[in-house]
Amino acid sequence: MTTQETQTQADITELKFPPGFVWGAATSAYQVEGATAIDGRGISIWDAFVRRPGRVVAGDNADVAIDHYHRYRDDVRLMADLGLSAYRFSVSWPRIQPAGAGAVNQAGLDFYRRLVDELLEHGIEPWLTLYHWDLPQALEDAGGWPERDTAKRFAEFAEIVHEALGDRVRNFSTVNEPWCAAFLGYASGEHAPGRRDPAAALRAAHHLLLAHGLAVQAIRARDAGTRIGGCVNLYAVSPATDSDVDLDAARRIDGLQNRFFLDAMLKGEYPADVLEDLSAVSKPDHIRPGDMETISTPFDVLMINYYSRFTVTGVSGGAASAAAAPTDSGSPWVGSEHVSFVNGGRPVTSMGWEIDTSGLLEILLRVKREYPAIPFVISENGAAFDDVVTGDGAVHDADRLAFIAAHLRTCHEAIAEGVPLEGYFAWSLMDNFEWAWGYGKRFGLVYVDYATQERILKDSARWYAETIRRNGLSLPAE
Repeated sequence: MTTQETQTQADITELKFPPGFVWGAATSAYQVEGATAIDGRGISIWDAFVRRPGRVVAGDNADVAIDHYHRYRDDVRLMADLGLSAYRFSVSWPRIQPAGAGAVNQAGLDFYRRLVDELLEHGIEPWLTLYHWDLPQALEDAGGWPERDTAKRFAEFAEIVHEALGDRVRNFSTVNEPWCAAFLGYASGEHAPGRRDPAAALRAAHHLLLAHGLAVQAIRARDAGTRIGGCVNLYAVSPATDSDVDLDAARRIDGLQNRFFLDAMLKGEYPADVLEDLSAVSKPDHIRPGDMETISTPFDVLMINYYSRFTVTGVSGGAASAAAAPTDSGSPWVGSEHVSFVNGGRPVTSMGWEIDTSGLLEILLRVKREYPAIPFVISENGAAFDDVVTGDGAVHDADRLAFIAAHLRTCHEAIAEGVPLEGYFAWSLMDNFEWAWGYGKRFGLVYVDYATQERILKDSARWYAETIRRNGLSLPAE
């Protein structure tokens, strides 16, 4: 082998990441914990939603999920075996505050204390998310996120959690993917609480952002040293053609999906064109003086969830490439009702989502270019594929391995181009309850047999463990 061939091989297999790069995996409380009716836990909007006929594929629910509540010690040992330096998890609001306000359930807090202690004992940094969509049903009964009071209750909840765990948890994030919580929950009804009221969805989006800002302020007042993240799900958005109608469709979707949240959190304003798009749906009388200053309270790290690119057209009737939930739903695209999603000619995951690593680089460079400087982490990235256990007891998920490898290579490229990217969290650590899709979609690095709760490392998990060990990207053979 010549020197040039050796160098080429090294370039391919040894893409080293910066020292201290965070290697993690992520889950959320409702998707993994189970134990929904024990130790004082209250009812969440998802507990109510899954009981409604036709809302979840096969009528699945998360009463047991993958039983992480009881199996967390074994799961943490599995994380340690993989070499994870960090674990991103969420706390269940109704497990800690069953009514969403008032009395605290100490048994719930004690569970998270035990989980955090177990993580630290194994050298794994806990990254705690305060809200991953499991609003206490009592707060929804009082109006839910469309009501301003819910944001105030969330700030109180953030203080409770930080008081209990802030001495051991350095990294907190506020609201996971406010777009989903607002527009899938209150506009299309695809997610809990299953409402279809576009005007309510806009109020919910604002109050979720307000909750973020109030929580940042509450935690900062308790401890200026806590590192606080804000989490958004961003998509690269492309017009199907260069026609004016398609360009406007892309502007609308990018505005509601990306700029609405980024501009509010990082610039303290909503995009003027998006407010104009939304003016026929709702007057912004829910936006009060001082709200935008609260929403844009400085925080420490922008957490970006990236899965796919949207290719859109303003021509009605396009075949959707972003899979809709299995419900008789409305549209989450408030103010963009004439936009259709089309396949841009790329391969897709089993969710029907386009696989496009270039979109991740596009998003990272754009946020770096257009917004105030702030460190980034990729807080979710992964793919669902139809995994099966082979006769030898293995799970050969070559598609997922290739997906993660390609996106990590893009992360490396972004860092080389000056993007302040500090870490990567694979979604998800283990197969789990995938919201309205129930147990039919598997995102995990670890396969879970839902009947026996056996955990099986997939090929992607073993490859990811080796990548972490080397702090460098070893690409799969072609």
